[in-house]
Amino acid sequence: MSGSRGLSLRRLRGSNNEGILAIVLVVLVVGMSIANPAFLSLPTAFGILRSSIVPLILALGVLMVIISGGIDVSFAAIAVFAAYTTVTVFDGDTFGLGLAGAFVTALIIGAVLGSVNGFLIARFRLPTLIVTLGTQGIFNGILLAYIGSRYIANLPDPMAAISTTNLIEVTTSGGRAYLHLLVIPAVALALALSLVLRRTMFGRSIYAIGGDLDAARRSGIRVNRTQLVVYVIVGMMAAAGGMIYMIMGRSANPHELVGTELDIIAAVVLGGASIFGGRGSVLGTVLGVLLIQVINNSLTLAGVPSAWQRTAVGVLLVVGVGVQALAAARGTWRARGRIRINSGQEVTA
Repeated sequence: MSGSRGLSLRRLRGSNNEGILAIVLVVLVVGMSIANPAFLSLPTAFGILRSSIVPLILALGVLMVIISGGIDVSFAAIAVFAAYTTVTVFDGDTFGLGLAGAFVTALIIGAVLGSVNGFLIARFRLPTLIVTLGTQGIFNGILLAYIGSRYIANLPDPMAAISTTNLIEVTTSGGRAYLHLLVIPAVALALALSLVLRRTMFGRSIYAIGGDLDAARRSGIRVNRTQLVVYVIVGMMAAAGGMIYMIMGRSANPHELVGTELDIIAAVVLGGASIFGGRGSVLGTVLGVLLIQVINNSLTLAGVPSAWQRTAVGVLLVVGVGVQALAAARGTWRARGRIRINSGQEVTA
């Protein structure tokens, strides 16, 4: 009976503690609704979903990197580089390629920038944090020095047209509630990545590399190629996130997005992705992004300054990493205990 109860609890908790995160999210929403009844309204719910679109796309890319055992802090720089460059090139729609052409251009730029990270990391086996920290500065410098540094208030016509298009628009007693059309690619990307990670050899290779790099090499996985592809995909996802950010914001600013890395990485880690690699899920990342957005929204409604909001996210990140470190240490202690017990039994025999 106790065994079946323990199994049920483990299933409820989830392989990456998604169940616990979902409970925390529900408790936070209920608590905020009690403290401020205006929080539990359709405009607030749609506002949180709308503000989660870009962070979710960026977080899905970071999830892939963290599962593979790395840390990427250049994704925001890639996002703004690809999006701002595309807006600059398509200003006035000179090429007549429309919205699809603009997105394809941004994706190509993101793939090229991501391949720089992937090549340096895979070919020279350099630390991912150092490489992406360096390329972050390089990408930002090139953008501001050679592409442009001015604020663009008017987007090209194809982007401006979709910037005001909503998927759902409802007028309620609490105000106008609307959900932007670009929530669709974010949801589609989350579903696609979930299938790739769980059902394909490429996805299993990412987990294997993050779990044990040397063992992955010995098992025949093409580690260098997989790492390169991961960073190319992350670059493309960052570019898509940057484009959607500027379209929804109805302007282009080369100084935007950079500095949001903390929120994105915190969301992924809180979603159960192990900072040591080899573990993580799309569902957990979605819940982590929603949790960060709910917390930021709650603190805003409570009148808390933005500086303290950053502090709260930083504390959550430290707590998330600390919990993972304690869990890893506990697993090591248990493994050593089993080895000692088995050794004792062998000696006795």
